[in-house]
Amino acid sequence: MKRLGTTLSLLTVLINPIFAQSEAGAIFLLIAPGARAGGMGEAHVAVANDAYASYWNPAGLGFLDGQELAMMHVNWLPGLADDLYYEFFAFRKKYPTLGTIGGHLIFLNLGEQIRTSETGDELGTFTSYMSAFALSYSALISPTQSFGLNAKVSYQHLVEIGAGSEKGKGTSTDFGFDVGYMHKEWLLPNLTLGLNLSNLGPKVSFIDPDQADPQPTNLTLGLNYALVNSEFNKLNIVYDVDKLLVASYPDMDWDNDGYIGGYDDDGNLSPGNDYNVDGQIEVAHSDPIYKAIFTSWVDDWIIGGDIDKGSNGSGDGDKIIGGYEWEDLDGDGKIDLDDNEIVRTDGTPGDENWGKYNEYGVKEVGNSKDRSLSNELDKLVHNIGMEYWYGEYFAIRSGFYYDKTGKISNPTFGIGLRFAGYGFDFGYTYGETGHPLTNTMRFSLNMEF
Repeated sequence: MKRLGTTLSLLTVLINPIFAQSEAGAIFLLIAPGARAGGMGEAHVAVANDAYASYWNPAGLGFLDGQELAMMHVNWLPGLADDLYYEFFAFRKKYPTLGTIGGHLIFLNLGEQIRTSETGDELGTFTSYMSAFALSYSALISPTQSFGLNAKVSYQHLVEIGAGSEKGKGTSTDFGFDVGYMHKEWLLPNLTLGLNLSNLGPKVSFIDPDQADPQPTNLTLGLNYALVNSEFNKLNIVYDVDKLLVASYPDMDWDNDGYIGGYDDDGNLSPGNDYNVDGQIEVAHSDPIYKAIFTSWVDDWIIGGDIDKGSNGSGDGDKIIGGYEWEDLDGDGKIDLDDNEIVRTDGTPGDENWGKYNEYGVKEVGNSKDRSLSNELDKLVHNIGMEYWYGEYFAIRSGFYYDKTGKISNPTFGIGLRFAGYGFDFGYTYGETGHPLTNTMRFSLNMEF
């Protein structure tokens, strides 16, 4: 058993660590299904040629004939707990005059949790789980191009009721949709391009509706190159890059007056309120989806104000920007708090004499000017893989999952077997000892008929 807060925090970081301030909800929708994709570094958007295409890129369904069922089981985050598991079920069927209909069902069990009060007293146990259902449609728009759509409903059950003053129930029912595109023979005869924009929809709220988070809207671009494509030997090199279209901000001093908030949304003086004199919100928040599709590309680069970072730079500060200056008394080029090298300066917030540092020696003034394009590029997640088929019966796979921001760099391996319309796939994620993703094993079954 584990405490709910700890479990969800780790789940947020490990499912998709590219969240700038972990401000996305329903992050379980980003867990990659399919042992085949799992063995290829989770690069699959430009492959998507089985029932799992319903998740990876619904446009891939348009190229498939017949019908298929698929399912996967995985003990999720085995290095963290032994009672987290993830189940996935998918189907597809081709209708000659209509297109392909498909869909998938996801179930994530978070195990048994300890319920605590606001003061930390244990109040018993409860179980948490998350689920989602998606219905897919895909059709060809040319012999080499297809599009696809998903409509989905997700349900998240964290706890029956909130704790203390929290409002609402710890459950959430939400809807969203995905849009996919696939282009075979793109630029080169053996090159396939895939695009998938997933999890478009309204914000998700847990416990307190006032603390709603955006859905994990994600854009993936994939390439699939058939390096070898003969009768008995096939070797494909695949690459995906992910960009989370969520723009979120910590407490920021947008108007450079040295304070976070202090006004109401009409610009009237209101100590303790969340807005500045221009009516702009300065406390931690995220942009709505229609805006985040654009601002998420520059929110950690061009857009931004001075950040109230607190003692460790996390953004949990005192609502005052700066106020202290650094004086390097011993000339070692480092801030030494024990030597009193952080000193209060004269002046008031916004004045030229106002210090750039907080009392912990963390720089808070000038953050928006210090950013560069690399801050945005660091948030991209890269997936690369390869798949070799001998005939149509046996496959071996390997890949690599790299996320700089989340400090994840995991090699992956896998095998696949096909016979008489049945398929079995196994995927294994390797990593450093003690990492929760290390030794993750995925098992998948397919049946075409």
